[in-house]
Amino acid sequence: MSHQQIKNKKENQLNDIGTLIVMILLSVAGAVIGVQLITTLGMTPNTSIIGALFAMLLARLPLHIFKRYRSIHTQNLAQTVISSATFGAANSLLMPIAIPYVMGQPQLIMPMFAGVAVAMLLDAYLLYRLFDTRVFPASHAWPPGLAAAEAIKAGDKGGRQAWLLVAGVLIGLAGAMAKIPMAAFGTAFIGNIWALSMFGIGLLVRAYTQPVAGLDLNVLYIPHGMMVGAGLVSLLQVVQVVRVKKSTDSRTLLTQPATEVRKALRLGTFGYLAIAVLLALSAGLYSEMSVVMLIAFVIYAAFAAFFHELIVGIAAMHSGWFPAFAVALITLIVGILIGFPPLALCVLTGFTAATGPAFADMGFDLKAGFILRGYGQDLSAELSGRRVQLIAALLAFIIAIPVVWYAHSGYFSQDLVPPVARVFAKTIQAGAQPGIAHSLLLWAIPGALIQLIGGPKRQAGVLLATGLLINSVMAGWAVICGIALRIIIIRLWGEKGRTPMEVVAAGFIAGDALYNFFTSMFVARK
Repeated sequence: MSHQQIKNKKENQLNDIGTLIVMILLSVAGAVIGVQLITTLGMTPNTSIIGALFAMLLARLPLHIFKRYRSIHTQNLAQTVISSATFGAANSLLMPIAIPYVMGQPQLIMPMFAGVAVAMLLDAYLLYRLFDTRVFPASHAWPPGLAAAEAIKAGDKGGRQAWLLVAGVLIGLAGAMAKIPMAAFGTAFIGNIWALSMFGIGLLVRAYTQPVAGLDLNVLYIPHGMMVGAGLVSLLQVVQVVRVKKSTDSRTLLTQPATEVRKALRLGTFGYLAIAVLLALSAGLYSEMSVVMLIAFVIYAAFAAFFHELIVGIAAMHSGWFPAFAVALITLIVGILIGFPPLALCVLTGFTAATGPAFADMGFDLKAGFILRGYGQDLSAELSGRRVQLIAALLAFIIAIPVVWYAHSGYFSQDLVPPVARVFAKTIQAGAQPGIAHSLLLWAIPGALIQLIGGPKRQAGVLLATGLLINSVMAGWAVICGIALRIIIIRLWGEKGRTPMEVVAAGFIAGDALYNFFTSMFVARK
């Protein structure tokens, strides 16, 4: 190992008190931002680029104590902690406990909070174990992670790449100001073309079906049925990957062996079963259900949490979008059809919704670190750096826990809750509607077939269903136009055009993230 690699490994550690203090402050800031925005606007922006830029600014201050922030690895830790705290506080902690509050079940808030806090930590740890396996390869897109890495690299090296990134950021900002979803446009230059094509088609079909044909796909539960079918086939494909013998695992491309997938999935299964049991007992569900129904609930809740986590992670890996709330709604609808009582459905929804966001965000952060550490060429340095990132993320999640617990009562007393919590509550209170089961089963068939034909690498069915669940015509056109432009660039310039194209695309995503973050903060303040 070279002197520079040894130096980088030392800089990667969280044993420096100054760095640790900044990471704690960024974690608190990220948690506050997440809680504020999800209650006022109903959304959570990606704050990775904010953390990276903050560390870059500190590095430019002419004081010796800020010299440590010149390290790209320290900057990687900064973007890791703030994004982990943001998504963890908003999506994994506050949103789940808002559901029992809206339903008038305040006695469920404390047990729900304890359960989802543990689920969030397990969520992030499982992605750490599964990252760069054949299920979640580091070589796949993970677009926000690539954008954060390119921003950090450009700030460190300067030169042509930096100017390309700056140009991309400026175009991203201008496009976002014009209401063009530049993150979707940029992702089209980075991700798997087949997966993103299906994603774009899904977005456009959802947008134009009602004005053209007079059909509301959401009301008919067509996207939900497609996701159920595609998701189940995707889970079977994951199982197939796990069953493949170790000898077929390409050690030249992956930093984790196939055996790690089996161990991680086994840990997740037992972990989610244990959390489901604790939630069921602490929430007093045994008083409302028979023993058989209680056992069925525990098994289904654990399965639904795992299903939600993997599907959200797969969608995020390919497209940078993760339909966490939509997939949680699907597991809720199936729970209603099974016949679980409202109290159990409340616990189920909060539990499943808590898994997925931390999982996906951890993937983005590890992708950024993977690029900055040299794409895993030095295996020891990569695994060591990845482990430090995990510690940083867990630190951010642990800090987010008391922040959310301290803040939630003040927000709830002002009736400030995530809007999606009201959607879940109304769905539970409405109960099963006629025709839902038939629609889910009917549309699960084409979803399953598309996923099966596309195979586990393309995830065509899951990405098509993801697009169908999101109502954004501009995002659909942005993805399709981006893919078309990407094909033209590759045909004209070949592989020489790929790297500049991806750097500019990373700038599009970063510019969009910056605009949406500061716009969201301004609106939230008003």
